[in-house]
Amino acid sequence: MKRILITLTFLSGFWASAQNNTSYWQQQVDYTMEVDMNVDNYQYTGTQELVYTNNSPDTLNRVFYHLFFNAFQPGSEMDVRSRTIADPDSRVGDRISKLSETEQGFLKINSLTQNGTTLTYKEVGTVLEVALENPILPGEKTTFNMEFTGQVPVQIRRSGRNSSEGVALSMTQWYPKIAEYDFEGWHADPYLGREFHGVWGDFDVKISIDKSYIMGATGYLQNPQEIGYGYEEAGTKVNRPGGKKLTWHFIAPMVHDFAWAADPEYIHDKRTAADGTVLHFLYKNNPDIKENWKNLQPKTEALLLYFNEHIGEYPWDQYSVIQGGDGGMEYAMLTLITGERTFGSLVGVTAHELAHAWFQHLLANNESKHEWMDEGFTSYISNLAMNEVMEEGKENPLEGTYRGYTRLATSGIEQPQSTHSDRYAVNAAYGTSAYSKGAIFLSQLGYVIGQENLQKTINRYYEEWKFKHPTPNDFIRIAEKVSGAELDWYLTDWTQTTNTIDYSIKEVAEGENETTTVTFERIGLMPMPVDLKVVYKDGTEELVYIPLRMMRWQKPAQNTTKRIVADDWAWAYPTYTLKLNKPKAEISKIIIDDSQMMADINRENNVFEQE
Repeated sequence: MKRILITLTFLSGFWASAQNNTSYWQQQVDYTMEVDMNVDNYQYTGTQELVYTNNSPDTLNRVFYHLFFNAFQPGSEMDVRSRTIADPDSRVGDRISKLSETEQGFLKINSLTQNGTTLTYKEVGTVLEVALENPILPGEKTTFNMEFTGQVPVQIRRSGRNSSEGVALSMTQWYPKIAEYDFEGWHADPYLGREFHGVWGDFDVKISIDKSYIMGATGYLQNPQEIGYGYEEAGTKVNRPGGKKLTWHFIAPMVHDFAWAADPEYIHDKRTAADGTVLHFLYKNNPDIKENWKNLQPKTEALLLYFNEHIGEYPWDQYSVIQGGDGGMEYAMLTLITGERTFGSLVGVTAHELAHAWFQHLLANNESKHEWMDEGFTSYISNLAMNEVMEEGKENPLEGTYRGYTRLATSGIEQPQSTHSDRYAVNAAYGTSAYSKGAIFLSQLGYVIGQENLQKTINRYYEEWKFKHPTPNDFIRIAEKVSGAELDWYLTDWTQTTNTIDYSIKEVAEGENETTTVTFERIGLMPMPVDLKVVYKDGTEELVYIPLRMMRWQKPAQNTTKRIVADDWAWAYPTYTLKLNKPKAEISKIIIDDSQMMADINRENNVFEQE
């Protein structure tokens, strides 16, 4: 049933309104691959048949493939960028420059045809440029057949062999992958170690490998009774074929990537979640980590159910958590994470990577251009999930995230979130912008439109844009439709500028007839509505809401405390005056944004207090 829903959701996407005000469309790719892995020299050979459907209104005269493993060669763009950026990723540093020929990674194309016709192509770093003999017309399908050879690099970044925790093969970004073509054109970005963008399709993959290796992969294993290793039906006999190798056969419907990992010492556990999703756990037979990995399993189920409720239903029938890689990285229907961690860290990285299943593998925005939508939204929801699943009891699970953003905003190194992920001057600015500032985009939107409207926005965003490629504008339009507020200003200032928010209480003065006049100042360039809390010396409290004029809307009251809606505040006026109907002597405290969900970079001027 889940697979049927996937197909129906995909097909319905062609009639949705889209980012560029035309009928929405997206390309379709269907891969059939057979791969033979040599675990002695870490080289592999493969064949690939790719059926490409051009759903665009454009005629395509060329195509591009990503050859990610070519990044792991001395002198590659990834190598040089890592050695010239001010703060390189410590996992990379200058390691690529020192790789010997047998330690390097590569993907080499041995032959490529289109509908049987041999094509001309050129390998340019991590991108294969292909000239087509016959253009692909709108609505037309074409079939590419390829033979390729690869070598797995030593584990440096995401992919690789023989990781620091002893995992033999972390096979991510391992195959020639067609680049995305959308309403903006081709996205054939070189691989510098950042993010990805992919085309949805069905994958049929056979991987032959030494029979002692245990594997986890994207997709559903088609021959579990031949493979065994915990994939077979419980209590049944495994009938392995003879020979030194096993061929693992996986089918993955409607995914935009395919990853796998293999090791002869993996333990494989399974758990069926309450929603029917089968959870697979593959981890090293290491006595120091076994207990943590056993305890991780019910927590993973709890996280899955949390995301089902707070984002939308997970549509595939399985998800795998696999020890491998160099930290934590999401892939279709699985994640690779390092496993030698404290229990809290193990759950935390699983929470983050599992949340990516929704925000990257179901809501697949272009991470190279809008990485904050994926990383930030994932950080937001995984922090909330951890607070509940791990019973952390934090009043604001994103408090540290706000502190991180404030450091960036006042550091002098911030760049707009609209910056391409490869173009950040320093890694620190990229990381905080994508993860922290991206998470606050959602958290602060709850402050702007109310928590109930935010939750409805996330749910509707998921339902309308899953299995598509939403842009920032698509998300904010959902928020506008849900709330009724005008929100273009919010998207523009927060994501396309480095404007900051800084509101202050400039003066509190005695007014006439036992009133108090409060003067506020907008110091930062970014506008916001203002929530105000007034505490009186008799213990009573009063909430005042100052609408932002350009929103053309008022946020609903969030609780039962009495609220006053004041006149709106137009952005061009740097100051605003409010009259309180009590004398100044009766006021104990006045607070701008007592919730601290507004990312005001200087909270010291947000409070007036007197004894």
